[in-house]
Order: sequence, then structure tokens, then C-alpha cells
Amino acid sequence: MAKTSTTTQGLRAAIERSGYYPALVAEAVEAAVGGEPVRSYLVHQETTFDQNEVRRHVTVLVLTDNRFIVSHTDEQAADSTSPTPYATTSTESVKIGRISSVVVSRVVANPESYKPGTLPREVVLTIGWGAVSRIDLEPAACGDPNCEADHGYTGNSTADDLSLRVSEAGDGPETVREALAFAQSLSEATADTTR
Repeated sequence: MAKTSTTTQGLRAAIERSGYYPALVAEAVEAAVGGEPVRSYLVHQETTFDQNEVRRHVTVLVLTDNRFIVSHTDEQAADSTSPTPYATTSTESVKIGRISSVVVSRVVANPESYKPGTLPREVVLTIGWGAVSRIDLEPAACGDPNCEADHGYTGNSTADDLSLRVSEAGDGPETVREALAFAQSLSEATADTTR
């Protein structure tokens, strides 16, 4: 997206369209963005079911010339710490040069008849910048099925700071398009070595 006030206005409109505490979310995002022009953005509202409760969550991703901004807002029911329901909003600002990976996973129906440009039915965007890593370990083994020796552990370390899933069925085709456009903008920004 072009660097114009229209993009900033589009971000504000997308937050308002989500209907999820728009004044609260917009204030947090705008404070994090500051005066920088918005290059691209993605607003994703998610509803989850937790036993007998319905919980809502919104994630706002913003790309400026120099930073990637992530905002999460969650609502909480009244509990022992608060007699009234409340919301928690957090923002994180990451320099573009710190982003180490942008992974876009696409789920496509009937791949044998896929035509370029066809919208995937689901997109998972995973972004890593080193704030959170996941380590998956399992016991190491040798090729001998009768061996009882301790071979230590083997595993993988994965940067997994943010993972966001959108689907055509749950979020609509426009949100899938927006996720792909944002992912492309972010990938292009991280490829620019002058940042």
C-alpha cells in the first residue's frame, strides 16, 4: 500500500469495522505508530470458545517504513482481581531489520486443478524476530531397535513470535486477500537490506 494518509485512514476504518472496542484499539495502535506513515496493515478479530465462555481477541499488524507493530487486545470477564469486565491491550514495536522470518502457509483446495491467482481457503502467517522461541525435544535414538543406551535428545528450535491464521470460511475472502497482501508487503520490507 502507498504511504499516504489514506492508508492511515484505512487502518482506522478497519479497526472500527472490526467492532471490537475500536476507540481503545485505535488509540493503542496510533500511539505505537506515532507520526510514521502506514505502509500496510492487517486487522484480524478472532472469537474463541473456552468451555462456557466466548472470548474475543483482535490483532492489528502495522508496517511502517522502519517498524513492524503488533497490537493485541483481549477481553476478560470479571474475576477476583476486577469486579467488572476488562480489556488488556498491548503493543510491540519491532525494527524491520530484526525480523528474521516471514512464513506464509497457504491451504488450497483441489491442488491438481489450481490456477494462479486463485485465493487459498486458508492462510497462516508466522513472523519471527527472536523475542519468542519454541524448542521441541524428543529422545534421540540409534538404528538398533534393541539398543537401550541413552542417546540424549534431539530437537528443533523455532522462532515463533507471532502466528496468525485466517480462513475464507471463518473470516471471509477479503480478509484472506488482506493477509496475503500484508505478508507480501512485510516480506518485501525485510528483503530491503538498507533498513
